[in-house]
Amino acid sequence: MRPIEGSGEGLSRPVIGITTSIETSEGRDCRQVVGRAYISAVERAGGCPVILPMVERREALAPVLDLIDGLIITGGPGVTDGLIGSLPEDLPPVDPVRSQTDDWFFHGARKRDLPMLGICYGMQFINTRFDGAIYADLQAQLGKCAHSPKRSEQRPVRHRVRTLADTWLAGLTGRPGDALDVNSSHIQAIEGPGNGLRVNAVSDDGVIEGIETEDGRIIGVQFHPEALPGTVWDRIFEHLVSIARAGRNRETVDRD
Repeated sequence: MRPIEGSGEGLSRPVIGITTSIETSEGRDCRQVVGRAYISAVERAGGCPVILPMVERREALAPVLDLIDGLIITGGPGVTDGLIGSLPEDLPPVDPVRSQTDDWFFHGARKRDLPMLGICYGMQFINTRFDGAIYADLQAQLGKCAHSPKRSEQRPVRHRVRTLADTWLAGLTGRPGDALDVNSSHIQAIEGPGNGLRVNAVSDDGVIEGIETEDGRIIGVQFHPEALPGTVWDRIFEHLVSIARAGRNRETVDRD
């Protein structure tokens, strides 16, 4: 789906909330940050990107949850829930404030049946909310090759994934079973899909690279599609925006 041209385009754009990470620097206050590639990907797909705050009280999020039509849970540090093993030294744990805020956004979005996209940490996080488990270190525990630049002397890691037939992700790429190039920047990996989720993509070395709900309203990918503009992976964001737009239009009709 492409953005609608013309003066009414802005009105047709659903609001997509994008979570953030916490960045700390010695001697400075921590910062709430997000890569611009996420914002650009949503804009290209026809959505209105909104950067979400981290808060310490759930009630502070209520107005924001009423505003958004879809949710992206972005990449981040180590997931600590549902963990198999212990986090390695080169993977810091997620900040508790981020983890708690992500949880509030996730459950708020679920309550409103909003579409969601989880990327890297975001996919793992979603899997734990469906009672799925996470390997702390896929290299050490599964004997896999490096899936992160941290483990490859900071060189970019690229590999291939195969989408599984009869999944939403395969339908979006239009090439079920074909090997597709992706980037990679993760140390953890999901042990298996949580309850109500199914696998939609696997890497050549057998690592689960994608999950989804049967209705396609929630999709998670282990790689970073926002950093692959101009490829078939743009369609993941277009899918999210399309569902969000339909929900926004439906709510508008119901109010009228």
